[in-house]
Formats: sequence, structure tokens, C-alpha cells
Amino acid sequence: MSDQTTLSANSPRQRFLFDPQWRFYQGEPAFSPPEVEKHEFPLAHLLPAPGPAGTDFDDSAWRVVDLPHDWAVEGTFDLLAEPNHGSRPTGVGWYRKSFSLAEEDRGKRIYLEFDGAFRDSTVWINGYLVGRQPSGYTSFHYDISDLLNFGGTNLVAVRLDATQFEGWWYEGAGLYRHVWLLKVSPVHVVPWGVFVHAQPAADGITWEVTVETELANQSEQACDCTVVSTILDAAGNVVVSTRSEHSPASGDRPAAIKQSAQIANPQLWSLEEPYLYQLKTELICGDAPVDDCATSFGLRTLHFDAQQGFFLNEKPVKLKGTCNHQDHAGVGVAVPDRLYEYRIRRLQEMGCNAYRCSHNPPAPELLDACDRLGMLVMDETRHLDSSPQGLFELESLLRRDRNHPCIFIWSLGNEEPIQKTDAGGRIAASLKRLVHRLDPTRQVTQAMNGGWGGLNSDVLDVQGFNYSIQEYDPFHEKFPAKPCVVTESGSTVGTRGIYTADAQQGFVSAYDRNYLPWPASAEDTWKAAADRPFIAGTFVWTGFDYRGEPTPYKWPCINSHFGILDTCGFPKDNFFYYQAWWSQHTVLHILPHWNWPGSEDKVIDVWCFSNCAEVELFLNGASLGRKAVPANSHLEWPVTYTPGVLAARGYRDNQEIAYAERRTTGVPARLTLHPDRKTICADGEDVVVVNVAVEDEHGLVVPYAADVVHFSVEGSARILGVGNGNPSSHEADKASQRSAFGGLCQVILQATTQPGEILLLAEAQGLQRASAAIKAEESALRPRM
Repeated sequence: MSDQTTLSANSPRQRFLFDPQWRFYQGEPAFSPPEVEKHEFPLAHLLPAPGPAGTDFDDSAWRVVDLPHDWAVEGTFDLLAEPNHGSRPTGVGWYRKSFSLAEEDRGKRIYLEFDGAFRDSTVWINGYLVGRQPSGYTSFHYDISDLLNFGGTNLVAVRLDATQFEGWWYEGAGLYRHVWLLKVSPVHVVPWGVFVHAQPAADGITWEVTVETELANQSEQACDCTVVSTILDAAGNVVVSTRSEHSPASGDRPAAIKQSAQIANPQLWSLEEPYLYQLKTELICGDAPVDDCATSFGLRTLHFDAQQGFFLNEKPVKLKGTCNHQDHAGVGVAVPDRLYEYRIRRLQEMGCNAYRCSHNPPAPELLDACDRLGMLVMDETRHLDSSPQGLFELESLLRRDRNHPCIFIWSLGNEEPIQKTDAGGRIAASLKRLVHRLDPTRQVTQAMNGGWGGLNSDVLDVQGFNYSIQEYDPFHEKFPAKPCVVTESGSTVGTRGIYTADAQQGFVSAYDRNYLPWPASAEDTWKAAADRPFIAGTFVWTGFDYRGEPTPYKWPCINSHFGILDTCGFPKDNFFYYQAWWSQHTVLHILPHWNWPGSEDKVIDVWCFSNCAEVELFLNGASLGRKAVPANSHLEWPVTYTPGVLAARGYRDNQEIAYAERRTTGVPARLTLHPDRKTICADGEDVVVVNVAVEDEHGLVVPYAADVVHFSVEGSARILGVGNGNPSSHEADKASQRSAFGGLCQVILQATTQPGEILLLAEAQGLQRASAAIKAEESALRPRM
């Protein structure tokens, strides 16, 4: 929860979701610029601005869109477009939105807040230039108070130029995260101005909580301010409250107020029980309340040990992490809030306990989900950069995110070309000083693929390794006092449900044999971390497939093969390897499928991923042998193909504890729908993810099914997007149909603001159709404009 969250409808502070009803135009709109005399200012400085930045421009023919919005995902795939960026053109886009402010808002300070805008944004209010932000990942805000019409209509215009890239993956284009409008009194808590942190006292029972509050006074008069900080437990009960001394705040001297409080026997935030407290901040000027806000936080201890790894609440935790970009099938980078939760839960099902934000600041809602669900986060700035812009981007990240208990470390960059140089080390030192000034509670690392032991390594609190397993032991022997974490590993490639390579279609075998020259297999990757206590853990590249960076093939591929899950979140086989050794589930998984017509009497490699002590394999009832399962490994059998039932039985202490099978299926006969929830909120934002399977008459998913599935929806929802995880599919994401891939596809529905029943219907030629009923329940809407 942001520290700008409004406490109640009667709060002096009002924060509005600014997402609905924007006018959008892709490209540069045509307009006739005014005649300008040579002695006048250049066109860029005309006030108010002409054309689409100004108030007189006619945008009635532009599309109406709600945010978050990614215009790149709406485009068609193009062989000539940059493959690393998803083979979709980007270019320039414009957004405009009209809004009204009441006369009684005069005298307030009004902020326009952007959680992210890709990229190179320029913002105008009522034709007046407000500011420019080149980064597409950084959250930023503007005080627009001086440019507004109170008691009248206002116009915000945003130009985005996504022609240039910041990374080498699909980055999308547009106002792809939330935009907010914040109204506060002239004396107020500044955006991201609350920092709450804590540590246990010497008695081991009491925790010392420190609250730092930064105030601004943008009125004409000085004011004696008092801050009341009240900590509430998860049930809303008051735990402790503290009141500051009067502190003067004037326009030329913002006030920073520091308070302390004690909590006895607190509930700690942990992976198993992610307990959250709430800090209620009230600002009083004289005797009048003038501002308030709420900040979610958790209590936990973090530390790295150079010999024993990472500790959370003084208990050892092996980091079982994944690196992730931010896009998802059907929506691109314009990810609805609830979809972040869906993705985190999928990773947790695998046993993943840590998430690296690769290679940029995430959406705030992802961190909210990790706070609630108990997922550790490595939060990463985009660049190793100590220029004014680089420092601004890092400071924005720190101030915005430092209250999230899920964040356990800050990363100062990824595979930076200057990581081996002294200049790189000096830049890292400047960034580290900024981190420790704004957040003394966490350490810093950097994802390095070279230069270990140089000046960069001296600066870092925790050494990060990308790949390079052979470097772990020599580094540890030379620098035994330096904690180590594998910031990036794996990079195995595979296509879900495919077991023979097909370069023409861009498919890679899903066996754990395929990886690039620099990494290792999933198995060797995990063993390297698991067998070394001094390695705090590893972050596998990647949890999910992502658009762009097609590897090892290019066109027709339009997304990566690195994911443990595909772009829809459907598991590949390696998912079950990690689940066997990362989770507490009893796992027994067989690969490949058992549909190989024309391959009778040929030998098929059969693998089992399992954490059972022993596994016995059977083909049509006949035993093919019983084998012990080595730790962090897998089992293999060469099996002569015969259609039927390939089965495995798992044993522990000679007792059968697990059974799994692969059956030769019949032809596609029917569709089935599997919503991840049966109820959603009728708030215009909530989504339900519906997974679709093509099955035979016995209810088995047909592994080769590619039927085109048509969707229609009745009631209080709309189709937001579709996908199937096929890395070479050029079908539209924004559509009402999708072909199955490996027998599966996905449709995402988004609620309207009208409560009621939702009926999703799926049909495919020659197959029994399917339907799913979902209920949109009445929900309090976030205040919006």
C-alpha cells in the first residue's frame, strides 16, 4: 500500500485513480502550427502549446481507452521490426484527458502521479509544459497546481516516444501503469514522504519502530506542525500511537520529523505468515488536521552471512528465486493489478520464494502482492548510473518502495559494461551511498557477469553472480568475508509440450538439455547453489517466458524460451523439477506425453522429476525398473514406444506415496474451462484468468491439439486478452479467439462496474463447447476521475 493511500472519504487528502476515459492516438497527429515571427520564441516554447498538447485541439476522432494501456501489444507482428523487442513496432503515441475541478479545490496542491509511462514522456496541463521524463520504468509526479482551472475544465496531454529502447526485451509502449490525481492541503506529507522501519531491542521481546515523515508547506505562512503516528494491527486495532513535538514548517524549510515507538511481542512478516501492520499518519497544523495517509509495513530481520547465506528473522532461508520481466499473454506490459497476484501464486506453487525485478523498477502493485503473499523481492534499478537522471531514478525507486517488507535487497544494475572498471566501482559507490542514506536497513548487490573481485565487488555489500558457476568457489576462497548470491542462472530453453527440436517452427525440446554457452541446465544450476552453504540462493532466468529476445531461434519466434512457465503461466516440464526440490509438495512428474503415432518400436527418452526416495516405471502394466532418486536430480529410462499407459509409482520407506501417468489420448472431442476464481469484484479493474483445455472423450488433454477456440461473454465483463504460450504464434492478443497450443489456451476477462452474472462461452469447430459462470460482486470503487 502506498504511503499516499487515502484513509477515508472524509480525509483531507484525496487520491483519485486517473485511469478511465483517455483519448489515444498512435503516431503524430496532423495539425497546422501557428505562424511565428522570427523574434518570437520557438514553437516548442509557445504558451499555451499548439496542436495536440493544447486545449483547442479536436481529439474527438481519437480512440477512448482506459489505463493501463499498452499500444504495442495491439499491433501486428512484423518481420522487419526489432526481434529482441517482440517484433512489434512502437513509435510515438499521444494521450489526452479532460477533467474538472471544483472551485473549493482552489488553494489545494494537486499532484499528477505516473506509476510508469513508456517512454520519454512529455506532459502538458492546459497547454503548459509540466515536465519530461525519459525513463519508461520510473515512477514520477508533478505538482500541477499553478496551471489548473478551478471551477472549470482542465486538459492533460501526454506524448510518449517509444522509438528508442531501454532494454533488450519487449518493453511495450504507452501509459501502461496507473495514473493518479492527488489533492492535498498546502501543508502536507510529501509524496513517498513516510518511511517506517524497525529493529528488535536488546531484550529480544520489544521492537523499536522508527517513523520518519517529510512535510512540505506550500502556503504563504509558516506553520507549527504536529505528526500523530498510529500503528494498527492487521485487524485494525491500535497497537501504539505517538505524537511529535511541534515542528515549524515553512515554504523554504520543509520539516523532517522523526519519531519512535515500541511494540512488544509483534507478529513478524515471514514467507509462511506475511503479517502486515498499517501506519496511520495524521498531520495537524495548529489545532486543525490538514493531512493524513496510511502506510503498510512489516517487521522482520534480514542479514547475509558470508559462510551460511541468507537469514530471515534469524532463520536460514535458501533463496529459490526467479528473474522476471513484466509482460503477460493478452495484455503485454499493461498488467491488471490482480494478474500480478496470479503470477506470484504460480511461482509459489513451484516452490519459488524470491522474485528479481529484471531489470527495472516494478509496478507498485507487484510489490503489494509480494507483501501480502510472502514473496521476497530483489528490487533493481534500470542502470548503473550516477548522473543526475540516474540518481533521480534510483531515489524514486527507493522512496517509493522502501516500506515494502518483501524487499530484502537492492540491486544496482545488471551486466553493466563498466562493471569491470574503476569508474564502474565509483559509480556503484555513489549509488550505494544514496541507498544507505535513504534506507539504512537493507544491503546492496549488483548482477555481475564479469569483474568479480574488482572495485565493484569491493563496494557491494553482497556479491552478485550471473551464471559463471566455475567462479563461485575461487571467489569465495579469495574473499571469504563477502556474502554471495546468484543473481541470474539457468537460461535453459524449451518449448512447452515439445520434445523434438523444430527450427522451422521455432520450437525447442523441453528436456533439460538445452542451454546457451554461458549457463547450465536447470539441474546443474540448482545443484551449484544447493551444495554451497555460502551461496545465499539463486535467481533462475526466467520464471515466465516473455516477449522479445527470441532464443535460440529468431523469426518466426516472437518471445523467449527461457521461462519455467510460458507467457500464460502454463508450466513447462522443468517447473516440476524445481517443484520437486524447492517445495514441500510430493512430486512425481513424467515426460514426455505418450502420443507418438508412427513411432511404434522407436526408443523414447522418458524422464521423471520426483522427490520420492524411489520411482518405478511401468508401460501397460509391465515394470521397466525401480530406481533411487538422487538428491536434486532426475531419473531416465529408455522406453520402446507402444501406445497405452506409461505410469510411475513413487515410494518412501517402501510405501507408495505418489502415482502419475501419461496415457495415449484420443482425438479432440470437447473444451473445458478452468477459471482461477468464481467471483470477482465489479470495480472495472478486477480480472479472472480462464485456462482452456482441449480434451478427448475421456477428459485427457490432447497434447497436439491446435483447435481455434472462439470466445463470447455475456454480463458484467469484457474480454481483455487471449494467449496460448506458443513462442511463434502471430495471432492477436486483443481478440475473441485463439488457437490452442499443446491443447491449452487462455482468456482473461475484466469486470465492468456493474455487479451481476458473467457467462463465458467457448466454441471450436467439431468440439463440444464449454461455458463457465462467474459472479461479479458489488465492490467499493476506488475514487476515480
